Amino acid sequence: MNKLFIGLMITVCLAMVMPVQAQIKLGVKGGLNLASASLSDAWNEKGNADNYTGFFIGPMLDVTVPIIGIGIDGALMYSQKGTKFSLNGSTVSKSKTFEQQGIEIPINLKYSVGLGSLASLYFAAGPSFFFNMKSDDKLTYNDVEGTIDYEKSEVALNLGVGVKLVNHLQVGVNYNMGLTESAKASVDDSEWDALNGNSFKSKVWQVSVAYLF
Repeated sequence: MNKLFIGLMITVCLAMVMPVQAQIKLGVKGGLNLASASLSDAWNEKGNADNYTGFFIGPMLDVTVPIIGIGIDGALMYSQKGTKFSLNGSTVSKSKTFEQQGIEIPINLKYSVGLGSLASLYFAAGPSFFFNMKSDDKLTYNDVEGTIDYEKSEVALNLGVGVKLVNHLQVGVNYNMGLTESAKASVDDSEWDALNGNSFKSKVWQVSVAYLF
């Protein structure tokens, strides 16, 4: 967490010292989340995680210094993520979807390489903050009810690449790697002893399209 905080501070400082000739644009960003979960050994003993498809959308800010190609972008988005957990057991319904809804705030340091007057390639990295709107979900295992308690907030690392076209349209692919816990199981039953109190972290592939005004 200390390294993440230092990285965030460096990103903010770079944004503050950017020269006045930097290009500042507002836009709208949206796309698809292909999400799953990084499971502990206890979770793996009970089942496996499958992909969950959600979406994200919201306003964004893009700041770029044209000559050196360094910039920063940030967004404030409504976002859906989660995982489909397939249980090992004798339950009738062996699959349960844990759906998280919340506010996602990614802040990325970007480096752009011109491919001509109409296009450029960019690489991006930075922290992402997710604030859950839901507090929990129910999970039934062999007729025993449990609770999946979501953390109020999460921190992840973004790594992305994309193309900017005609200085207005951005298309990108991003990997969002959870650094903090997303949720943990809470069940008071002997059948859940291995799982009770164990957590998982989110991992999300994102495909995004943004339009900058």
